[in-house]
Amino acid sequence: MKPTVIWDFNGTILDDVGIGIDSINTLLARRSLPLIADRAAYHALFRFPIIDYYADLGLDVGDYDALAHEWVEQYMSRLSMAPLREGILQALDALRAAGYRQIILSATEQNQLNGQVEGLGIADYFEELLGTGDIYAASKIDRALVWRREHREELILIGDTDHDADTAKVLGARCVLLSGGHQSRERLEQLGCRVIEHPMQLLALLTREEIPV
Repeated sequence: MKPTVIWDFNGTILDDVGIGIDSINTLLARRSLPLIADRAAYHALFRFPIIDYYADLGLDVGDYDALAHEWVEQYMSRLSMAPLREGILQALDALRAAGYRQIILSATEQNQLNGQVEGLGIADYFEELLGTGDIYAASKIDRALVWRREHREELILIGDTDHDADTAKVLGARCVLLSGGHQSRERLEQLGCRVIEHPMQLLALLTREEIPV
């Protein structure tokens, strides 16, 4: 039986790094805090949980609820400018044709995730969309563990951050990390997972069974 492929969403399927930087820079500018200059600077700063990332930027996380809502408002206003990652449609098609079951696991709030996936026209590729219960993007591990209790099949998780690598470990899943998302390739290569440049490399790895356990 083929393993189930679990996709992260933000940064892995959706190329939303640019609008993420613009959104957080709006919050920083409103508070006269230093802006994130470019993707390299963003890669050096971005981490989970998001509250710690905000604190690193100098934001007052005492009212994290208000910050989270403010960021989501900025992000959603820019969402239409975020495309799918290059090669994602081809990879989804190829995996479906090869008989792989695919799902999405995301720290995005469930209703937002549903709407974004539908809006991108890719919902039919996935048997399940697993989002979180709030907008705070603290962690998707708890959501993953609830799902895992009822699903014992072999798993391969595809993501773009150290949080995805941590999630894979907790799930007992093999992990592939896609560079070009929310963290640098150099950072990803320190995590012990296979790192690829393009989504279409995934099918070749699966075929040759070259994904480390």
